[in-house]
Amino acid sequence: MRRTHAALLLVLLAVSGCGGHRDVTELRFWAMGRESEVLAALLPDFEREHPGLRVRIEQLPWTAAHEKLLTAVAGDATPDLCQLGNTWIPELVALRALEPLDARLAATPAIDRADYFEGIWQTNLIREAAYGVPWYVDTRLLFYRSDLLHEAGFAEPPRSWAEWRQVLAAIAARSHGERFGVLLPLNEFEPLLALALQQPEPLLADGGLRGNFTNPGFERTLDFYVGMFRDHYAPPVGNAQIANVWTEFGKGYFTFYISGPWNIGEFQRRLPPELTGRWMTAPLPGPEGPGASIAGGASLSIFRRSRHQAEAWQLIEYLSRPAVQQRFHQLTGDLPPRRSAWAAPALAQDPFARAFRDQLERARPTPRVPEWEQIVTEMRIVAERVVRGEFTVHEGAVELNARADRILAKRRELAAEGKLL
Repeated sequence: MRRTHAALLLVLLAVSGCGGHRDVTELRFWAMGRESEVLAALLPDFEREHPGLRVRIEQLPWTAAHEKLLTAVAGDATPDLCQLGNTWIPELVALRALEPLDARLAATPAIDRADYFEGIWQTNLIREAAYGVPWYVDTRLLFYRSDLLHEAGFAEPPRSWAEWRQVLAAIAARSHGERFGVLLPLNEFEPLLALALQQPEPLLADGGLRGNFTNPGFERTLDFYVGMFRDHYAPPVGNAQIANVWTEFGKGYFTFYISGPWNIGEFQRRLPPELTGRWMTAPLPGPEGPGASIAGGASLSIFRRSRHQAEAWQLIEYLSRPAVQQRFHQLTGDLPPRRSAWAAPALAQDPFARAFRDQLERARPTPRVPEWEQIVTEMRIVAERVVRGEFTVHEGAVELNARADRILAKRRELAAEGKLL
């Protein structure tokens, strides 16, 4: 009898165990920076909606992320999905590492392209195929001292290049060489790039096979940029030569600074209380009126080698919901890529974010080629040499074009052989 009871107990335990067991799929998600730290706060709701899924976040420092990604691709050790700086997408597509997402997007009306800022969406397209979904956005515009602007005789920030030069000239006349109108650190390429994106001509020609920096638009941009140093509106220095950007901004060493959304929080924390209400943000001036700027930020992509692509897409869909993006903004300060997410009071009523909302309607993608980060580094180097008088504006444009063509030589070879993806 005891043996019978024992056998029955074992059967019942086995049945109970089978009934309570659930297969769990683990998604490996690589994320960088502050975003990787706050993701854990967003995942409990997702995992409750999908009880068979668990997300394992692997945090990568931005300084090592690019190399780790390339190593993972070479070693067939990629995660299921990843946060990618959108300028990295062309390189990983060229390596055939990312899964195209068009079919999934077509089957997911909740991710509505029309709700996204168009320039940001385009950063994810390679030959019109989508390889990422924008997660958060970044662009550049003006941070400025409104009190110093008023002292120079202007009630509103400039909207065009001509107005900007007029304001800078007035600031220079009042400062007697002790202050500058604008800080354009020579070790940063973003200000010049943002201004260059305002021109009608593309920065690369022949479908991204050659440089296009000798076109009239870029030379006009370079002349305007260099002119701010030539006329002593900007100090010819890099960030390392500025003791502290926030301190110098607070002292009035410069009135304008081109920067991104992260500096809203930094300026609020670092500027002295007496400057509250004496600084603001404004869209970037353009050649004839409000101008374009950089379409930056990060996207969510699925790796081709993932065995859990459907599940990874479920996570992307969840993180793309406007309500989730609003919460993500609260945790990080990152700006959402969907217009509907900007209806949240935290954004809609933020006077500093308002200019970014305006600017994002005129954000433009940089050329979507794997070599772009090398080219833009050369842009910064050549521009500094023009500022320091080693090249004229035209000579600088010719030099930059030659450097870009050298960088793109292999790309032209692949195109000639029909091997360019």
